[in-house]
Amino acid sequence: MRWMHPATMLIAVLGLLWGLHGCSVPPLMHRGGIMVDSWAEVKIDNASVAGILAAFNRAESALQAGKLDELMDLYSNGYSYHGLTKQELRKIWEELLQQHREFRSNHILSRFVAVPGEPQSAEVTCSGSLWAISKETGEQVNIDSWYGEVHHMVNENGMWRVRGHRGKAPKTQVFGAAPHPFF
Repeated sequence: MRWMHPATMLIAVLGLLWGLHGCSVPPLMHRGGIMVDSWAEVKIDNASVAGILAAFNRAESALQAGKLDELMDLYSNGYSYHGLTKQELRKIWEELLQQHREFRSNHILSRFVAVPGEPQSAEVTCSGSLWAISKETGEQVNIDSWYGEVHHMVNENGMWRVRGHRGKAPKTQVFGAAPHPFF
């Protein structure tokens, strides 16, 4: 094998770097949004799917704008999860909004299933993450991430809201595990 002359090698490396200039993969938090997985199981009417997506999109917009009251509209007055009520969750969101900026979330919805009864209810399976920039450090922070979380949704006053999440809290949390109370 013949070696390249150092000047030729330098030109080749510089050319490669020039060609890659501007190429980068953006951090996940900047790719935020709500999406339905292409393989999603949908066992609910299209109007309900649209209403559920609208609820998540309203919450995402409220979060990005730092509008706590609008964000809390996502949650049912009867919200309950691992012992947290809507008022307690509001305090958590308020603290997060005080400590962070530029929130982004990713939601990949993979299952929509109608739950019989009144009011109209559904279970929505979601995987995703919640990110923000710390006001203290300026660093990107992963606030929460989840896989296969089942949101229990209810249609109240013509709007879909999160009432809680399927499953009961374990008596003890697995090391490193935390409940997912957000959205």
